[in-house]
This record gives sequence, structure tokens and C-alpha cells, in this order.
Amino acid sequence: MQYYLAPMEGITTYIYRNAHARYFGGIDKYFTPFISDKNLITDKNASGNKSINPRELRDILPENNAGIPLVPQVLTNHAGRFLAVADKIASYGYDTINLNLGCPSGTVTAKKRGAGFLSVPDELDAFLYEIYEKCPLKISIKTRLGVSDLAEWDGLLDIYAKYPIHELIIHTRLQQEFYTGMTHPEAYAKAVLRLRTVSTADQIPLCYNGDIVSAESLDTTVSAVNHASAHMERIMIGRGIIQNPALAENLQLSHSDVTACGSNETISSSDHAASKEVWRAFHDEILEGYIQIMSGDSPVLFKMKDLWTYMSHSFTNYEKYLKKIRKANRIAEYVSAVDKLFSEQEILN
Repeated sequence: MQYYLAPMEGITTYIYRNAHARYFGGIDKYFTPFISDKNLITDKNASGNKSINPRELRDILPENNAGIPLVPQVLTNHAGRFLAVADKIASYGYDTINLNLGCPSGTVTAKKRGAGFLSVPDELDAFLYEIYEKCPLKISIKTRLGVSDLAEWDGLLDIYAKYPIHELIIHTRLQQEFYTGMTHPEAYAKAVLRLRTVSTADQIPLCYNGDIVSAESLDTTVSAVNHASAHMERIMIGRGIIQNPALAENLQLSHSDVTACGSNETISSSDHAASKEVWRAFHDEILEGYIQIMSGDSPVLFKMKDLWTYMSHSFTNYEKYLKKIRKANRIAEYVSAVDKLFSEQEILN
């Protein structure tokens, strides 16, 4: 089994990715938070063409991702802008780009971007035709099952089957289901069976995404997919790893499926991957990374508090400590609250 870290806006930055690869690992591919076509700027050195803004560009620079198996992701419904971003990404040595058709946010989908693009399948088909015809990179896609009805999935699969998709990552929910309620592993199984018959040069590799948070949830999902005579080889995990950064490594060990991750040298081992010392070193590297690139306490604390929204759930009796972390207005005050959590509570896994 291969494990991917899903992109999460504002969290899975290069600061986070480097720390995760160093202290935990277990990830075969990391995906960047999406590069939005709304944020493109005019490149004065390229005859006025559109280019990636400095903040998003910094996140994909090779020197900031040394040893990280990274796939940049883009959010757009405009083929020309997609191709402009792809050209820039290619210039930094990347060979693959990921198209975001999965973001369920209302502000994104209202403009027919992310999962909202699935609501206009004819326009999506025309868009895919153009980018697969002209893009210098391999293109993978992260998709939802549709907008509001599972019946939409059949039509989307018919569209995807037309193109040489490098990899199709399937979040097994509809856009309107956001991140709540049951997933639909049967829809993933349908994709496996349907895309076995595609006439493109290579069959489309598939990756499962949706509510894998433990070995038990993985076993349940694998069983559901296998019951439909399908098979899972790749898993993308987002919130589960942000809550428990050791999850991918633990899943590999529990499934006796240790793979070569191709990431930075990993400090942790199966004996101490979940120790508080490793977690604290991981946290401190992220904190220091943001202190180095941000000005003032507030933006740093915003980043760290966002991370603790998820990670706190891996500690016993975390509630009162999380409140103190969230109330901190200065880094020193924040560090004191984190000190207490680490010293007084245990890690659940």
C-alpha cells in the first residue's frame, strides 16, 4: 500500500512537510495546498504572462522541498491559466501536476471551481481535452463523486475514461456532503471496475481518499472495496495524519507493508514514532520554521493554532489545554500552554 498526504490549505505547507518527513515519514507522495488561479500575477520577465504569486511559489520551490516526493496542485476552471501554472511548475523540474476537483468550499464551488466544476460536465470535458492536449506535465486529478447525487458519478467516470489521467484520486463523498457523514467506498469500487476497460495507453491508477483515521477504518474500507471485487493500492489521508502525524507509519507497520518513501531521512522508528519527545521535536521544528519566515507573533500563532485544532485530539484530556493554546496572544504564552499539555497529558496512540 502507498500512502499520500492530502493537501490542506494553510497547514500542509513546506514547513509542515519537511518536519513530518523528518520525524515520522511513511508518506510516498505529498501534495501541496492548491495554487489558485485567482492569485496569479503578471510575470514581467515573461512578456506579461501569468505566473504563480510569491507566497505560493515559495511553497513549491525545490530548495524548500529537498528530498520530498511532491506534487503541486492547482485550482482553476480556466485551461489557459492551468497551462500557465503548469509551465512554471515544469520550469522547476516537476513532472506531474494535480488538478483540484475536490474542494467543497462554497466560496470555491460557487465559481465552478474545485468540486463545483463537476456541476458542468460538458465544460469540464472541454477543459480536460485542452489541458491534456497541451500540458507539458503529467496530470493527476483529485475529484469528488459529484455535487449532490451519486448518480452523477457514472457520467464523470465516462469523462475521465477519455483521458490519460496519470492518477485519479477519489474522495468518496459528494461536494454537498463536505467532510461529514458516511463515505461511499462502493463508488470507488465502481471506478476500479469501470476504468479497467479504458482504451487509453495505460489504465488509470486510482487512489482512495476519505475518512481513513486508523488501522480499523482502513481495514473496514479495504474490506468494503474488496467485497466489490475491486482493489486498493493507494490511500490519501488528510485530517487523520494532521491529527496523528504517525498514522501513515503506523498503518504501514500494522499492514506489514513498509515501502520506500523517498522522503527526507526519517528520525523516528517503530519503537518511538509516537513518543512525546518525537512529537515535541516535530512541533518545535514547525514553530521555529514559521517564526523564521513570518513577521510578528500573530501570523505564527494563527498557523500553530490551526494545527492544534486537529493535533490536540491525539492527547488525553486535551480540552482545557487547547483553550489555553487558543487564548495565547504571544509566542511565549503559547509555548507555556504547549509545555503544560506535553508534560501533563499522554498521547493516545
